[in-house]
Amino acid sequence: MEKNFFVVFLALAVALSGCAKSEDQKTDTVAARESAADQPTAMESENTGAKISENGSFRIFRIYTDGNAPDNHYIPSGWMGDYGDIKYNDKFMQNPHSGTTSIQIIYNGKAAQGARWAGIYWQNPPNNWGTRPGGYDLTGAKKLTFWARGDKGGERIEEFKVGGITGEYADSDVAGIGPVVLTTEWQEFTIDLEGKDLSSISGGFCWATNIDVNPQGATFYLDDIQYE
Repeated sequence: MEKNFFVVFLALAVALSGCAKSEDQKTDTVAARESAADQPTAMESENTGAKISENGSFRIFRIYTDGNAPDNHYIPSGWMGDYGDIKYNDKFMQNPHSGTTSIQIIYNGKAAQGARWAGIYWQNPPNNWGTRPGGYDLTGAKKLTFWARGDKGGERIEEFKVGGITGEYADSDVAGIGPVVLTTEWQEFTIDLEGKDLSSISGGFCWATNIDVNPQGATFYLDDIQYE
């Protein structure tokens, strides 16, 4: 009887030990995943601070062509204002400007954080608000071009912007356009970069809008964002 009790006790102890180990592994996995989520992708790490021009000639530098395209740069990590009002899909397959996908952005205008405005910065490294080195030397670029359309037409984006991130490692300059009222047809837009200091740009692209000009919210699409 005592022998049987000892065997049962030993088996229970082993089982509990296994459960404890499993929970520790689970915790470690979650922590590792959360840590990795804040790190730049391999591409972003390798290109941080890189000078894009070669022998004085600037080559096209793409921010977005298609979802998961290998030559995409910057990460749309800088969600601002009422970030809870935004839904983002960079693999939207209906009616792209070119290729197979475009970016769909849904802004519901419900003021989830009480700011009454929202926007997204494409950053390098991800989540960089001027607190650490990063960005690209885009010297030689003359303009940033992108294509945009609205879901219903009449959607108003207050600003599209390049640069403008402040802090210890601030962007070297800023340029933008806006407000822009979209139609249901794809239109090309250009941000003029002539004469701008592009030696260090962490905020590669940005948009922002607000409830006052979109009281019912706004759904719009972006495609083929690139420096030229």
